[in-house]
Amino acid sequence: MPADAKDVAELTAAEAAAELARLADVLDTANRAYHNDDAPTISDADYDALKRRNSDIEARFPDLKRGDSPTDQIGAPVSGAFAKIRHAQRMMSLGNAFSDDDVADFVDQVRKFLGLASDARLELTAEPKIDGLSLSLRYEAGKLVQAATRGDGETGENVTANAMTVADIPKYISGMDGVLEVRGEVYMSHADFAALNARQSERGEKTFANPRNAAAGSLRQLDAAITRARPLRFFAYATGEISAPLGATQQDVITKLAALGFATNPELQVFDRLEGLLGHYRRIEDRRAMLGYDIDGVVYKVNDLGLQARLGYRSTTPRWAIAHKFPAEIAHTMLEGIEIQVGRTGALSPVARLRPVTVGGVVVSNATLHNEDYIAGRDSRGNPIRDGRDIRIGDWVEVYRAGDVIPKIRDVDPSRRSSDSAPYVFPETCPECGSPALREEGDSVRRCTGGLICPAQAVEKLKHFVSRGAFDIEGLGAKQIEVFFADDVLPIREPADIFTLAARDAANLAKLKNRDGWGEKSVANLFAAIEEKRRIPLARLIFALGIRHVGESSAALLAQHFRTWPALEAALGEARIGEGAAWDDLLSIDGVGAVMAAAIVNAFRQPDSRAAIDRLVCHLQVIPAEARASDSPVAGLIVVFTGSLEKMTRAEAKATAEKLGARVSGSVSAKTDIVVAGPGAGSKAKKAAELGLRILDEDEWLALIAQNP
Repeated sequence: MPADAKDVAELTAAEAAAELARLADVLDTANRAYHNDDAPTISDADYDALKRRNSDIEARFPDLKRGDSPTDQIGAPVSGAFAKIRHAQRMMSLGNAFSDDDVADFVDQVRKFLGLASDARLELTAEPKIDGLSLSLRYEAGKLVQAATRGDGETGENVTANAMTVADIPKYISGMDGVLEVRGEVYMSHADFAALNARQSERGEKTFANPRNAAAGSLRQLDAAITRARPLRFFAYATGEISAPLGATQQDVITKLAALGFATNPELQVFDRLEGLLGHYRRIEDRRAMLGYDIDGVVYKVNDLGLQARLGYRSTTPRWAIAHKFPAEIAHTMLEGIEIQVGRTGALSPVARLRPVTVGGVVVSNATLHNEDYIAGRDSRGNPIRDGRDIRIGDWVEVYRAGDVIPKIRDVDPSRRSSDSAPYVFPETCPECGSPALREEGDSVRRCTGGLICPAQAVEKLKHFVSRGAFDIEGLGAKQIEVFFADDVLPIREPADIFTLAARDAANLAKLKNRDGWGEKSVANLFAAIEEKRRIPLARLIFALGIRHVGESSAALLAQHFRTWPALEAALGEARIGEGAAWDDLLSIDGVGAVMAAAIVNAFRQPDSRAAIDRLVCHLQVIPAEARASDSPVAGLIVVFTGSLEKMTRAEAKATAEKLGARVSGSVSAKTDIVVAGPGAGSKAKKAAELGLRILDEDEWLALIAQNP
C-alpha cells in the first residue's frame, strides 16, 4: 500500500511525518469547503476516516504531532460575508466511533476518567445525529437576540435575521429570565428538500446535492427573505451559556427545552448498559430511511450534567459524548480519465474523472486516486494492494462515499477491462512547467521541483497568501490572483507585488480602473484593503508564507514563542538542520517536530525563498504576538505529572492544568517548570532532581492551583 493507505502499524517515522502533513492539508481544505462554502469536497465517511487515521498516527508517533494537527481543529474560520459573533462558550465538535468496540472503549474511558468501577451505574443518552448545520441561539429575558453558526468553535457567523425566519425557532420564551443559550441543528426534511429542488429546477435555478447543503446554504443567505422562502427546521439538543440550569441531567434539559417550545428529537432514550446503546443504534439504523430527515449516526452523551462537568473537554471534543457513525456507501462506474493537479507544495495529485454516477442520492463525477503507487496497485515498498490490480483509464471501478460529493476509488473490476487497455504511466515531469517531478525517500507523493518558476505552485502559494487565515485581503481572492498572475502590465507573481500594485498602477496612468470588472470605486476599495493589511499580526504572516507543514495552529505556536518578527528572523537565520542551539530551540516548541522544523529552516535559508520573504517584509509592519494574560499561578508553565495520583485521575489532573493555562508535557527537560511526583515516581522525578527543578507532591500541586481535593 502507499503510505496514505498503509496500515498505521506498518508506517516508518518518515512515512508517518509525510502522511501527517498530507492529512493536515487535505483536512484543512475539507473543513473550509464544508463549513464556509457549503460545498464539501470529500465525503463525510472519507473525512472521518482521514481524521481517525491522523489520530492513530499521532498516537503511535506522539513526537510527530503537528502544530496544526486536525485533531486540534473545530470547523473552519468564519466567512467574511457575515458579521462575527464570539461564542460565550465554545461550540465543540464530537469524537467519532465507527464500531461497537469503539463505543465500548468510549464507555470504558469515561469510567476510567471518573474512577468508576465497571459495575457502577452510568447512564448515557442516545439520539440520532442530525446531518445539518449547527446553530447557537441566545435568549435574554426570553427574547431571541442572537443566532450564530459554529464557525471555528470560538467565533461564528451572525445569522440572527435568518434564524428569525425558521418556524421551529421560538422568537420569545414566556416567563424566562436571564440568559439562555440553546444549541441545535438546522436541517431540511426529505419531503421539503425534494419540493425545493423541484421548484429550483422549474425556475432554471441551481438544485442542491443533498438536504444538508440545502439547509446550510439557505441559512447562510445574505438576504433573509431567501431564507424565509426555504423550508428549514430546527432540533434543539443542548444548552450553552445559561443563567440557571434547566435540570440535573441531559434528559431533563431536553424535556425542559421541549416544554419551552423547542422541537426536540423524539428518538432520544436513556440507557445504563452498553447493550442498550448499541441496540438503540441498530433500531435507528434500521429505521433511518423512515425518519424523514438525514442522519449520519447516533450520539451518546453522559446523562448526568455533574459528571459531564467533571469529564470536561479535550482541545476540540467533549469527553462525555461521542458520535457512533453509520457505514459508508459504494457504487460502480467507469473511469473516463486521470487529471494531474499541482498543489502549493508541488505535489502531483491524480484526480479521477468518472462517468457520473449516483451514490446515496448524490451524483458524483470526481474521485481521489491518492498517488502513483495507489494507481499501480502497490504500496510505497512495492507490496501489492487490491491483490496487485492496477487502475487504468476505461476501467470499471468501485466508488466509495458516504454523504457528500467527491469519493475515492476503492477497487477495480479487471473482468470488464478492454483488450487494448494499457497501464497508466504517471508523469515524471510537472504538467504545468515541465520541471522534473521527483519523489523523495519516505514521501508518498511526487513533487514538482520547479518551485517559484512553476506557475501552478506560484499561483497556489499566492492564493494561500490571501486566504482567510492569512492576509485575507478583501477584493483579492483566488480568482483575482489568477488574473493578476497572468497579467503582463500589472502582474502579481510574488506576495511583495501585492503591496506595490497601487504604485505600479499609478505609474501606468491608473489603467486598472478602466478594465472590465473594475471601476474607480472597486479599485480604490482594493488598494485601501491592501493598505489595511500592511499591519499584520505575526502569526498570520507566518501562516501566509505557505511553509510546508506549517498551518494556522503551528504558526500561532511559532508567533507565541518568538513574539516578534526580528526575533524569529534572527533565530531562523542562525538555525542549522539537526544541530545547534537555534535548532534545539525550535524543537522545544510544543507541537513542532523535526519535519516541520526542517521545513521552517529551509524556507529561511534557501536564497530564493528568503529573498522573496525579505522583499515582502519591507512593506509590512508586523504586530508582535501578545503574551497570554492569566491570573492562574501556572499559566504558561510546563508541567510534568509522574507517578500515581491519589485524589484525581491522571486525565483529570492534566485537563485541570491545561484549563489553567499550563502546558503538560510527557518528558522532563531543562525547560520544565514543575514536576508533580506521586507515589512510584521513577526516572522522571530523578531527572527533575538532577536538573534542580521544582518538584511538588499532589497536595502541594492542589494547594498551588487552589483546588480542594
